Amino acid sequence: MLATIPVDWHSIQTVFLDMDGTLLDLHFDNHFWLEHLPQKYANQNNISTQEASDILLQHADSRAGSLDWYCLDHWAQTFDMNIVELKHEIAHKIVIRKNVIAFLKHLRTLDKRIVLLTNAHSDSIKLKFSYVEIEDHFDEVITSHDIGLAKEQEGFWQKLGQYETFNKNHSLFIDDNEDVLNNAKRFGIKQLLTISQPDSQKPMKASQDYLSVTDYQQIIHPV
Repeated sequence: MLATIPVDWHSIQTVFLDMDGTLLDLHFDNHFWLEHLPQKYANQNNISTQEASDILLQHADSRAGSLDWYCLDHWAQTFDMNIVELKHEIAHKIVIRKNVIAFLKHLRTLDKRIVLLTNAHSDSIKLKFSYVEIEDHFDEVITSHDIGLAKEQEGFWQKLGQYETFNKNHSLFIDDNEDVLNNAKRFGIKQLLTISQPDSQKPMKASQDYLSVTDYQQIIHPV
């Protein structure tokens, strides 16, 4: 039986939630970027899958932590590929994590403001919302592309204040990316949680700095 994770619900007004790897299984994204896209790029350019993978990974590494890394337009223009169309080809892999909907409904009963806060490009958000029923559970959906900075970049949270009114001492943020969480911690977000297994097809990962959610039932408990 999984241990209950302590959350001070009395003090929380706003719950910020990441999307990929936090609410949705990251397997879709990992499969797309590491397997599906390289294969398609290899076919398009008459090169081996390994060569295609090396080219794509080198470019990804050069853009890590920036908006370009998450921008579908950037990838489409750089590699002359319809990224959204290719994502539709494997959309059956888009899956909501276990007990996420129960958790979101629980937040509603607690009268918390629920904000999706993602680095995902707007086209990716629209695509995923068209395959899984989750959109209606949010009070607001904000992408870092609206802000102009990725969530791991300095200044993100300060600029977020222009789009969303929140108190950092009364906010909970859940994200599977510890670079993102570290940035939120530096800003002063009071309560932070990570995810122990963002990709259901990969092993659990241990965090030395944040309590990790394995199943959202761990944080569904009475106030």
